[in-house]
This record gives sequence, structure tokens and C-alpha cells, in this order.
Amino acid sequence: MIRLQKFLAEAGLASRRAGEQLILEGRVAVNGRTVQELGTRVDPMHDRVTLDGKPAQVKRKIYIALHKVRGLVCSRSDELGRPTIYTLLPREWGHLHTVGRLDYNSEGLIFLTNDGDFSLHLTHPRYGIKKTYIATVDGEVDGAMLAKFTKGLWFEGEKFKAERARLISSTSRESVVELILAEGKYREVRRLFDSQARTVTRLVRVQIGKIKLAELKPGKWRSLTETEIKSLLT
Repeated sequence: MIRLQKFLAEAGLASRRAGEQLILEGRVAVNGRTVQELGTRVDPMHDRVTLDGKPAQVKRKIYIALHKVRGLVCSRSDELGRPTIYTLLPREWGHLHTVGRLDYNSEGLIFLTNDGDFSLHLTHPRYGIKKTYIATVDGEVDGAMLAKFTKGLWFEGEKFKAERARLISSTSRESVVELILAEGKYREVRRLFDSQARTVTRLVRVQIGKIKLAELKPGKWRSLTETEIKSLLT
């Protein structure tokens, strides 16, 4: 059972606040009876809801995991004419929105959905959903540098912090580092290394929450399972 205003929002008819107004105006009926109480709950599977006499149905929620490749943007269109990740998806999924972003030169796991609550839960800092990245960096990286990342540092007027940082390999020419972040600030991994005069040459997001990139091939997508969706929301 869900609140009537949430049902209207999930049917794509109004925001929750606007849905409340529709209910108060007497424009919504449940099983043929006009309802004006904001606390009303409905069963989407069994109750018949109408708005101005027209049937309202909750849209099927879609949750997609995509392996983004380098050289694509995450918006539906680009003012520079660059290709977008939507070229990798069926045309009928053009209405889905990305959950967070990966920049043009970054790769790896990204979710797309039509569920706003799901997106909020995964992107708002208060929920602390962890994302794991593998960064290849020009030059040598040592433990002292990674300790700065996990302690937190200020750069360009903003604080950045990694939950964990692990050195996979390092030479004088190139290093590979695993970073786990919880806030998801704009270009956070790249800016952490920028603060130490290191340039990220390749960046791959390999995990979000408990969901791993695993065997998902570059440019391919799959639907998230019910178990995976629940793991991200709990």
C-alpha cells in the first residue's frame, strides 16, 4: 500500500506536492469514489485510480546497469555534438535518467532508471552509498599521499575525502590505485589527484554499493535484479 499522492507521482501525473493539490480539489477517485483525504493509501495492483475520470496507472519501473565506455557523455544530448550513452540503449529507453554521472573520459558502471526515489537514495550524501574506482595515474603514488586522501583535504575551496584508498601498483612512471568514495562530488577522483599534481589517465568505476561491474562487457547493459535493487536501498 502506498499513499495516493505517491501513486500519482509514480504514474507520472504530478509531483507529490502537486498530487496533494489534485486530491484536495476532488479530482482523484479510488474505485469510483472521490477521495479528498491526503492520508489515503491505495494498492497499485488492485485499486482503480482515476484523475478527472481517466484511469491512472503506475509506470513500470526500470533499473539498468550499463558499462559506459570512454568517449560518451551521460546526457541525452550534447551541445558539442558528442555521442551519448543513449546510443547504447534501446530507443524506447530514451526517457530514463542516469543515476549520477561519469565524465566523458571515464568508464565503468552507471545506472539508469525512471525511479526518482531510487536515484535520490543513491546520490544524496546522507545515504553514503559507496562507489569503487580504479584510477591509473601518471607518476608515482605512495602511502603518504593516500593517507591524505582518507584523512580528507581541501582543494580549490572544497573538501574531498576517500573512504578507503589502496595502492595496487606503483612505478616512477605510472601508478594504479583503488579508491572508495561515499559523497560523489563532481570529478572527485580526478580532483583528489590534481591536488597532488598527478593526472588520471584512466578512470573506471567498478562497483556501486554491492553491485560490481564484473562480467558486464564495455558498451553493454543489463537489468538489475530485485535482490540487487533491494541491496542498494537497504
